[in-house]
Amino acid sequence: MIFTEPLPQPDPLRARLRAHYRADETGVVQTLLAQAELSAELQDRIATRARQLVRKVRENRVGQGGIDAFMHAYELSSKEGVVLMCLAEALLRIPDSETANMLIKDKLRDADFSAHLGESDSIFVNASTWALMLTGRIMQMDSTSSDLKGVLKRLVTRSGEPVIRQAVTQA
Repeated sequence: MIFTEPLPQPDPLRARLRAHYRADETGVVQTLLAQAELSAELQDRIATRARQLVRKVRENRVGQGGIDAFMHAYELSSKEGVVLMCLAEALLRIPDSETANMLIKDKLRDADFSAHLGESDSIFVNASTWALMLTGRIMQMDSTSSDLKGVLKRLVTRSGEPVIRQAVTQA
């Protein structure tokens, strides 16, 4: 005989897999469902713990500042929040800067961001609100004037567009 030693015993997991090879699906599913059942008490404990965790995350998120505070300040229940969300989604599909700038002008021109000023404890949110207010005002400027004031307005508008586009895309 070539092999003098006996074959090693299969490990327990491999033996279980082999035992269930081509098993009746209905029977296996019923067994697994029975094993996955949770008692009503355990379900209640899980739900209670989940609510506690969600509450704690929400409390900590708003106080942290940054994007979370920004998203909280501009919720989808506000007109400005919807404008920003639509703008961010649309900018993902726009291939060129010129079209993106036109869309930003169109969407930010009519939004009233001043209503959100000072509503948040976050410096980031208040600075962003000021920037959005300024952006809206810059976009409303008459850039067709040929005098020095018109030239300055065009310069501010053109130089601000890439920054505004980048900020909205980041948000």
